[in-house]
Amino acid sequence: MSFTRVRAFFVVGVLALAAIIVVVVAVVRDTQADAVAGPQCPPGAPRVSLTLPDEASQVKLRVLNGTSTPGLADQVTQEFKNRGFVMQKAGENKNKLAKIAVVRYGPKTAGAAHWIRAFFLGEAEPQYSPARTSDVIDIVVGAQYRQLATRTEVNQSLAQLSEPELPPGACLA
Repeated sequence: MSFTRVRAFFVVGVLALAAIIVVVVAVVRDTQADAVAGPQCPPGAPRVSLTLPDEASQVKLRVLNGTSTPGLADQVTQEFKNRGFVMQKAGENKNKLAKIAVVRYGPKTAGAAHWIRAFFLGEAEPQYSPARTSDVIDIVVGAQYRQLATRTEVNQSLAQLSEPELPPGACLA
């Protein structure tokens, strides 16, 4: 065996030994042993899905009239129904609403409620209730409501709205 070969084996051996020492030191001094993947969910906190629905037929809506205009809730219900949503019977809200709309939802419908806000160009006020167990989203239509957004406007509004946010006190499902 030539001197060049011996020298090459020696260099490779030293490099391999150094690599083994570095790996052992890194594993021994690792401070992430107690680290947990992601934030912990407190016991009893509702689990929320922020996934947007694939189709309108996966979303159940109930429209409530928050104005003194008769039949407004029925009109908006029909508009949503024409777009493929599953609609509940329209109703009247106890209080009158001066805004465009309010979207009331619970843990089961957080992602879908974000999508519904886009039909009001992001101007609808979201109202999350952790105690709400229904998979129906309530929409209270207010005095400033004029019409639902077109499909293109909804897509543009979704692009402008930030990602759906995790409601306070909730955990990601």
